[in-house]
Amino acid sequence: MKITFIFLLLACASPALHAQKIYATQTGQIKFNASTPLETIAAVNNQVDSKMVDKTGQIVFSVLIKSFRFENQLMEDHFNENYLESSKIPKAEFKGFITNITSVNFLKDGKYPINLNGTLTIHGVPQKIAPGGFLVITKGKPAITGTFNIHIKDYGITGSYIGGKIANDAIITINCNYE
Repeated sequence: MKITFIFLLLACASPALHAQKIYATQTGQIKFNASTPLETIAAVNNQVDSKMVDKTGQIVFSVLIKSFRFENQLMEDHFNENYLESSKIPKAEFKGFITNITSVNFLKDGKYPINLNGTLTIHGVPQKIAPGGFLVITKGKPAITGTFNIHIKDYGITGSYIGGKIANDAIITINCNYE
């Protein structure tokens, strides 16, 4: 009788022990900056779709290129038509893992350094990247922040202004608050 009770208790607790939580947002933010001394080339996208699994560290970001907003409409048009070809290749995405997810305590508020490893696909060209960042836990809700550089030509993005009015490297800044 006592053994049966212990077995039932373990069977009931087992799903809770192995449960994982998927955090998500559709209002994450990514900023893009490829400014030079000659021109300010900066945009923001506040419609970033991202999901993260707490136990495995698996993480995905998906971005519609046409959702980047520039201060200058003509610059936004050139970004979509001449450089990113957003009508033909509408999305950019990152798929990978937070490699040190076990160092994050989702039950304790704090700012935890994280390392990501995965594939960033922009303009239809996949590249392996391994940026760092922070996972901040506030009242049980995670947020990811981070900044990294990409070499624009590595993603097949070319044009006469790159290296002149457009920097060779773009600074990407991420800020996603998950539910």
